Amino acid sequence: MMVSPASLVAALSPEAPELKFRLTDSTLRDGSHALAHRFSPEQVAAIAGALDSAGVPVIEVSHGDGLGGSSFNYGFSAHDQHSLIAAAVGAVRSAKIAVLLLPGIGLARDLEEVRDLGVSIARIATHCTEADIAIQHLRTARDLGMETVGFLMMAHMASPAELLRQARIMEDAGAQCVYVVDSAGAMTPADIRARIAELKAGLSSLTQVGVHAHENLSLSVANSMAAIDEGADQVDGCSRGLGAGAGNCPTEVLVAVSDRLGYATGVDTLRIMDVAEDVVKPVMLRPQVVDRSALTLGYAGVYSSFLLHAERAAERFGVDAREILLELGRRKVVGGQEDMIVDVAMELAARA
Repeated sequence: MMVSPASLVAALSPEAPELKFRLTDSTLRDGSHALAHRFSPEQVAAIAGALDSAGVPVIEVSHGDGLGGSSFNYGFSAHDQHSLIAAAVGAVRSAKIAVLLLPGIGLARDLEEVRDLGVSIARIATHCTEADIAIQHLRTARDLGMETVGFLMMAHMASPAELLRQARIMEDAGAQCVYVVDSAGAMTPADIRARIAELKAGLSSLTQVGVHAHENLSLSVANSMAAIDEGADQVDGCSRGLGAGAGNCPTEVLVAVSDRLGYATGVDTLRIMDVAEDVVKPVMLRPQVVDRSALTLGYAGVYSSFLLHAERAAERFGVDAREILLELGRRKVVGGQEDMIVDVAMELAARA
């Protein structure tokens, strides 16, 4: 007798508790870093459609560095961002499509353009101590009728109290959710707990709190679960972990662990496994692994999207990628300073 996937999941989770958190899958945004921004519209449509059919409620689509990210500094996209977003919108039936925007890279008018394409969620990202530069963009997104999310990147570089102060700036500007973003994959569960708890206690009860974890210290799932335990309302994942550095919290693992703990996600556990294996794996350039370079990102507290840039610079100048990353960590380099990677590699080569 054949047993359906739904029956297997029901057997593991006989009760159906209320949704514990809302899942956002960032494969088609953060995963762009790992693919050197080479996603095609056909790949986007296939992945978005598969995620939607598995029950993923929010799917993020854009250049790895957000709207307008296709550039010399961050890496050019193989295809125009509008064509990729339109492909995702056309492939889903239930899921909402989200985009990321970093003020100074993307412009306020980009939000209007993608809203007209069918995007309904704007995630506005800044360095964890620069929330004030997001005010205009958050307000613009609200005026456009979009759901607004504030993204505090490299959150390990700010204390819980400082992160709360920055989160309040985003909240006052209209953010309906503020994320603790472990861009470097440098935080431990204790670090995550402290920051999520601080935001949950210090923001309005109407403002949600989210978490975005990277795998550089092999803690993305543990950190995500710690955030959920502290009351996180929104949690990010990437199918098969496809993302910058060692990748992100794998969506399929997050869903499976949540099921084992009795946390309802609204996502079909076995189907999301199939998405990872059958749809996402074939487009990956290499497996997402915690190798020595990726581990160094988390150890040194360096922005995860620097990985491929650092490896290319290391090969070009004949130096160890880890030495580049360690020096970047010592200098506390953050997203937007990608040009420093080559500068550091040149300096290391000159010293050799």
